Amino acid sequence: MAIVNRTRDSFYDKGATYAEGAALDRVRQVVEQGAEIVDIGGVKAGPGESVGLEEELRRTVGFVARVREEFPEVVISVDTWRHEVGQAVCEAGADLLNDAWGGHDPRLVEVAAQHDAAYVCTHTNGATPRQAPHRVTYADVVRAAIDDTVALAQRALEAGVARESLLIDPAHDFEKTTWHSLEITRRLDEMVGTGWPVLVSLSNKDFVGETLDLPTGERLIGTLAATSVAAWHGARVFRVHNVVETRQTLDMVASIRGTRPPVNATRALA
Repeated sequence: MAIVNRTRDSFYDKGATYAEGAALDRVRQVVEQGAEIVDIGGVKAGPGESVGLEEELRRTVGFVARVREEFPEVVISVDTWRHEVGQAVCEAGADLLNDAWGGHDPRLVEVAAQHDAAYVCTHTNGATPRQAPHRVTYADVVRAAIDDTVALAQRALEAGVARESLLIDPAHDFEKTTWHSLEITRRLDEMVGTGWPVLVSLSNKDFVGETLDLPTGERLIGTLAATSVAAWHGARVFRVHNVVETRQTLDMVASIRGTRPPVNATRALA
């Protein structure tokens, strides 16, 4: 799942794909690189400039329609918490609603059901959208992530979303300290063990930066290390900035696990 931000203040690319032309070029690039899903977002996840409903609609709806027209086979995801945006982007051709704030707007899951769209159940501990975490505590962060995401998945099922169209996301860094995000990564097999497919969004996040004491632009190696651990534990979808490097990492982990054959395995056999 490749990230395509239609924002001026995204933490990673600082607005490089805010303009529609640049964003479309980004989609073309990541599809060529092997992304199977593009995740389009019109609002920065963390604190930043205020983006109202109308502005989020302007940034996402027409763009989704353009991507749908040019790439009919690509899965289009939209990162939003507002049901009005979900409704409009599904009508424009989106396949998946990435509910970044874990059911904050309870009508978003109903929109997914109405449009037969997929839906991501995210753990944010009930935080207000775009609220910076502060001294968050858990008795057991993994247990909390499991309980909340599975409950949201069950609610989505009851609303009419197809079981095969649901994913759960522990949401690294969202309402979590670095220690929490590390523990979730280390124990991700427990989330996988619920039977729900797990999505992880690790790419260049603060828990990587704080662990290695590195700025945003130097976190790729740490991200790929965390990606390897998550893949070994059975995560199914990886939301990323760096498609080529992540694809190679996932392919290598799959081959070590024995679920993907090497492309060329002639060494010492000729």
